[in-house]
Amino acid sequence: MPGIGVRYDLTTRENRLLSVIAHRDGDRTLSAYRKEDPDECALSTRLTAGEAEALVGVLMPSHHSPNLLSTTELGLVAERIELSSTSYWNGRVLGETRMRTETGVSIVAVLRRAEAIPSPTPDFRLAGGDELIVIGTREGVDSAAAILGRV
Repeated sequence: MPGIGVRYDLTTRENRLLSVIAHRDGDRTLSAYRKEDPDECALSTRLTAGEAEALVGVLMPSHHSPNLLSTTELGLVAERIELSSTSYWNGRVLGETRMRTETGVSIVAVLRRAEAIPSPTPDFRLAGGDELIVIGTREGVDSAAAILGRV
């Protein structure tokens, strides 16, 4: 969802559609759709980042690994940024973006079709449709999205 964030959809075992929109500002919109008409939204509520984190805490199994890094506790965010096929960077190498120098953001992986490319090197060639997994401050990630969105 260019300019808004990323939408995640889930169909439950009971064939109910749920979606979460992860907004760039950290808020989340949680929506549930009617079983008999999956195009009709039955509930939609916008959650602040803190409310979303509290909900995750309630849903997270108590046996989750304490070794997993929670970036929000460190003042960092991790997001997916999709590279448009009309982006200036489509077909160019990652190093040309000067992403870390300009924004302080690290691109930790690229998702391309069904493949994950961890730790892409500066000579990695970007392609339209790539989803870049980035970690940095909220401001840095917003700046990275603006740079990658350049046409």
